[in-house]
Amino acid sequence: MPNETFTLRSPMPVSAEELYAWHARPLAFQRLQPPWEDARIIKQEGTFGKDGFRITIRTRTVGPLRGTWVADAFDFQPGLRFQDRALEGPFASWHHTHLMVPGDAGTSVLEDTIEYRLPLGIAGRALAGGIVRERLAAMFAYRHFITASDLRRHAKFAHKPRLTIAVTGSRGLIGSELVPFLTTGGHQVVRLLTGDATPPYDDGTKWVAWKPDQPLATDTFDGVDAVIHLAGDNVAEGRWTDAKKQKILDSRTGPTRAIAQSIAALPLDRRPKVFVCASAVGFYGNRGEEELTEGSPAGEGFFPQVAKVWEDACVPAQDAGVRTAYMRIGVAISPKSGALGKQLLPFKMGVGAVLGDGKQWVPWITVNDVVGAIYHTLMSDEIRGPVNTVGPNPVTNRTFTKTLGRVLSRPAFFWLPGVALRAVFGGVADDALLASMKARPAKLATNGFTFDHPDLEPALRFLLGR
Repeated sequence: MPNETFTLRSPMPVSAEELYAWHARPLAFQRLQPPWEDARIIKQEGTFGKDGFRITIRTRTVGPLRGTWVADAFDFQPGLRFQDRALEGPFASWHHTHLMVPGDAGTSVLEDTIEYRLPLGIAGRALAGGIVRERLAAMFAYRHFITASDLRRHAKFAHKPRLTIAVTGSRGLIGSELVPFLTTGGHQVVRLLTGDATPPYDDGTKWVAWKPDQPLATDTFDGVDAVIHLAGDNVAEGRWTDAKKQKILDSRTGPTRAIAQSIAALPLDRRPKVFVCASAVGFYGNRGEEELTEGSPAGEGFFPQVAKVWEDACVPAQDAGVRTAYMRIGVAISPKSGALGKQLLPFKMGVGAVLGDGKQWVPWITVNDVVGAIYHTLMSDEIRGPVNTVGPNPVTNRTFTKTLGRVLSRPAFFWLPGVALRAVFGGVADDALLASMKARPAKLATNGFTFDHPDLEPALRFLLGR
């Protein structure tokens, strides 16, 4: 039975040489994985660009197929192409050619061609052929969009030197996207990993052990140009008991203060020049229809309290003359985790629900735009202090609910009253689920940041491959 062929060509804003270099840098594969595919490398052997480079991938789904892939790459021709093939996996045959075609004025065209054959012959094609073609189209549309977007964002600051950047929370929802974004842009990343955690394989980044409840070693930031601090207890996991609330608070204040103090204590010639710390748009609390910019005061309640002391913990670095920014991150959406990840199952089952009266404003933003905003802040000398890391077009909870239902082709007409949410989640439901925060990214807009996904429905379709 003959192979089937899939091809996608897309213009890229850099030369063929730089396009190839982007693919050759550490964590390019991780950066290109669509969030709905849930694929991860569990083993890597050899070095990209040399014979013997091989990766083992565990994936929950590729179209309707499941299993473990073993693939090797070969035919490395810098500035032109490389190829990979599946040695083991759910396909009977898989051969992928990555072609970089020179264009005009320093541009290029990326051409991905896959020749594949499904198992079970004619039966396999009849059962899964259409679904596989649809998933390949969605997957490579995502990959090409991310490639072009990342290249544009890095090109904006190409005149600046590449940095060595220490990152905490590198395995979280945002950090797991940020680190590959940085490495493919030519930056060196040093991960601060908690406890006994170690990378499962050499992924091209450095790492140091970090105990958030203890002072940092004096050499932790040796040779580091910037620090991005994302670590903190996951607010979306578990019921918000008093113990959980204390853990949320403690995991942000103590470690942040320790990092800021460690930065400040270093001699001027060894001190990182930039400290970017995560914060939350929850700083503003429930503000109804009020337009919220970085100049708006803190609100009242648990989450405003957490965000306020979190940002205050950055002061030692700021007082030492280090450019310090705290990203007031909104509802970062991704099917991997967070608010959207938790909503998908009930929505797919047709029981998606409006929360409370549905009039509360949701300051949503895609994780990819969070990554872009962090990088823009990191590289822009004029940005410091609070940065509203939210999309330019917030929507009400009712609109968010109806839009997600439409994207998933599912009804979403249920309603969860506030009293029910308080019974399940406790009083923090008022701060987290029912609070209205009509926040605007004023500082990002003033400083020339461009959102990839300013509008909700296209953003959801992009993230879900719809």
